Amino acid sequence: MVDAARRIGPRPLAFYALHRLSHAAGLPQRRLRAAPCSWPAGDLLPTTLPPPPLLTPGDMARLRAALAALPPVRWHGSFDATAPAIGMDLFHPGDVRPVWEANRLGWVPLLVQAARLWPEEGHREALAARLREWSLANPAFRGPNWACGQEAALRVLHLALALVLAGNAGHPPDAIRHLLRRHARRIAATRAYARAQDNNHAISEPAGLLACGWLLGERRMARGAARDLSAALARLVAPDGGFAQLSTGYHRLLLDTLSVVELLRQALRQPPLPSPFATRAMAAARWLARLVADDGGLPRLGHQDGSALADLSCCGEADARGSAERALRLFAGESAGFGAEPGCLWLGLPAAPAMPRPAAWRASGSMGWESAGARALLRAGPLRFRPGQADLLHFELWDGSRPILADGGTGAYNPAAAERWWLDYFPAAAAHNTITFDGREPMPRLSRFLLARWPRLWAVAGGAALRDMHGNGHRRAIRAEGRVWTVEDEVSGRFHRLELRWRLGPGAWRLEPDGASGAARLRLEADAPFLLALEQGWESPAYGVVRPCSVLVARIAAPVRQLRTTVMLP
Repeated sequence: MVDAARRIGPRPLAFYALHRLSHAAGLPQRRLRAAPCSWPAGDLLPTTLPPPPLLTPGDMARLRAALAALPPVRWHGSFDATAPAIGMDLFHPGDVRPVWEANRLGWVPLLVQAARLWPEEGHREALAARLREWSLANPAFRGPNWACGQEAALRVLHLALALVLAGNAGHPPDAIRHLLRRHARRIAATRAYARAQDNNHAISEPAGLLACGWLLGERRMARGAARDLSAALARLVAPDGGFAQLSTGYHRLLLDTLSVVELLRQALRQPPLPSPFATRAMAAARWLARLVADDGGLPRLGHQDGSALADLSCCGEADARGSAERALRLFAGESAGFGAEPGCLWLGLPAAPAMPRPAAWRASGSMGWESAGARALLRAGPLRFRPGQADLLHFELWDGSRPILADGGTGAYNPAAAERWWLDYFPAAAAHNTITFDGREPMPRLSRFLLARWPRLWAVAGGAALRDMHGNGHRRAIRAEGRVWTVEDEVSGRFHRLELRWRLGPGAWRLEPDGASGAARLRLEADAPFLLALEQGWESPAYGVVRPCSVLVARIAAPVRQLRTTVMLP
């Protein structure tokens, strides 16, 4: 624990201590005394809505499908909807994550879209009725949906996006102002906790407060939130676009959050946010856009929670095209290659030239390559912020929209008793495309999201290297030559044996004497004899979903120093 505290650093620890002291003194509880249930009268939408954009039949079919699958308005899972939100037990009753996702009010902008497209169908009235029912079913500061400041912030961003779509961001109706005031109180009550996390909380919560400040005309709130948001970006997003929380899913949530803030800023004609907001947002947008496949798929690097904020195309969490295209147009004036993305049409974002695509790039915590239609991602260093999984030097390779070498994913944060093994399996080194020594983890796990004794990582030509807590060294370099990819691994240390794992993408794979064949041909070489096996593993393609997958495992006894894997794409 002392080692982990030293590595995390004094700033987040001080904020966490402040949060605990505040909680022990009852300050958040007093700030969030239960408010009476009420709902102001009046229309939510202006009499005249902007005309809808010109959409394809497929775009409109997805909107229809989303309308037919609206989440229930009153849903709290197995959690007590009447309990005080501060101090709620969010683990023993079950997994709160699906409850939060269903209650982020993503259906509010969806119903505004529907009202613009099909005004005769009653979507305006449905929006008013659902929002009133949600508000009464979730009395302020009671139940699981008020237990997290970030969830309150994400609801605010969906409300703000709906106002932008309706063309009345400058004149929010009384009912929306009523909700915004309560959400602003909730976010502000636990700001120390958000600052302590050094992750998406530290971005989304000031973003939510900023939206509240702008929409409510609270200038002091807006100034403080703008300052906090820009400071958080300066700390957590590197100039090269790398995010402290190295996860493609949370990087997407970061960009969606910043995009809604920027859209609202433009709609209200507010001044630009303090530096370095614009430059860091642009760099972060480019980082994600390099990784999005033609069908919107992303590598599953890091924790994945299934978020799809501000999903105006209704493509869901498996499709990141809208997130990448919207952010790149807003912050870089560039396109990720998805010119007909419907969300950008809804927002009236102008077309933009294609983003430059370098053959190789390096960012804080990651490296990437593109060659002949394939893309690759390496989990590199340095480790300035806490890693969430033992995925160091994990290598992922996609051929177009098809994963060839894939990550295991996440499973769920709080699965049912029969699936508790997910919590140990998916964060472990064996759930990634890397090397393990003597069957041991490179870092001890202290809690659900905290690892200790982080290895030292450094850059090498074409890749990265590390030395783990046991004194074992691993150097990995990548080379792309057309459709042939080579992974060179060098190892050192006093280990007795090692295991190299390649988690293979979906499809039929068969074991070969020197590797495996299927969607690609893998050939392994080493300076020592090795045993190969094609084993069943597990992967999580979406939050809460786990299925079998194929894993190629090479087992080698010491002494061994060099390994080479060649991947030949068809």
